[in-house]
Amino acid sequence: MPSAASSSPVRVDAGPAAAPVATSTPLSRSALVLLSAYFVVIWGAGYVASRAALQYAAPFTYIGVRYSIAATLALAFALVLRARWPASRAQWGHVAVAGLLSHGGYLAGSHYAQYWGLSAGVTALILALQPLVTALIAARWLGERLTRTQRIGVVVGLAGVALVVAHKFDLGAITLGSLGAVAWALCCVTAGTLYQRHFGHDTDLRTSVAIHFAATAVLMLPLGYLVEGFRITWNWQIAATLAYHVLPASMGAYTVFHFLMRRGQATRVTSLLYLTPPVAAICEWLLFGVAPTALMLLGMVVACAGVAMVTRRGADSR
Repeated sequence: MPSAASSSPVRVDAGPAAAPVATSTPLSRSALVLLSAYFVVIWGAGYVASRAALQYAAPFTYIGVRYSIAATLALAFALVLRARWPASRAQWGHVAVAGLLSHGGYLAGSHYAQYWGLSAGVTALILALQPLVTALIAARWLGERLTRTQRIGVVVGLAGVALVVAHKFDLGAITLGSLGAVAWALCCVTAGTLYQRHFGHDTDLRTSVAIHFAATAVLMLPLGYLVEGFRITWNWQIAATLAYHVLPASMGAYTVFHFLMRRGQATRVTSLLYLTPPVAAICEWLLFGVAPTALMLLGMVVACAGVAMVTRRGADSR
């Protein structure tokens, strides 16, 4: 990504392969509230839906099946809407790489983290640090400057994660494998965001999503067969989680996310990601009886506050 001037505060995008976009007509307050509420609930509950699905399917296998269905629907929509496809082979490749990082690598890591015992709330919390990691990379290697508020936010965010993770370590609920898997997911979604910002910011969103989904399915289906023996138990639980992940999550939440970004709501979308860990923790409590402790909730609040400080643009000047 071309670096900003050294005197400019770092710009942080959030979420899977977010691309810089031009500001469009502002949304009404009621529309913004409704879309934001939809995004937060669907995105946060998606972690718990993954935990439910992984009781009946191995991670690679489940992701492969999910994205095969999603890719078929996304392709149909792109064709019906006559969306613009990439103009060159190189552009096709860039879009596919961004999708493999921000969907395939991200979900493979987050699913295996939960498959190996990490709770949905903690997984969501660690992955919500993606804007913070992006800011640090931009400041260290891309020549962009962190403001004083943003530097403090880095420390605050990491302190919040330490509160949550330290408590779980005491209970022996976190393994090196699950931490490694969620760290891989965090690296992939961060890399996918930076890659998309540099190579794919001018592509049509409708065809980009179809390519992202198809590339992920092409990778995950063979991995599911070779590594996991394509282990999946077909029942109503799998059908329900697939329906949830394909329709309101992949087709719905991702569309809302990018729609808000294209309406000039980048900062608001970033803030919405901070609300997903508590939503995931509450849903996990309701469905699986995993009650978050007071220390965990405090850590989530502290971590989210830190990430909010990092992603505030021009905080010092204001």
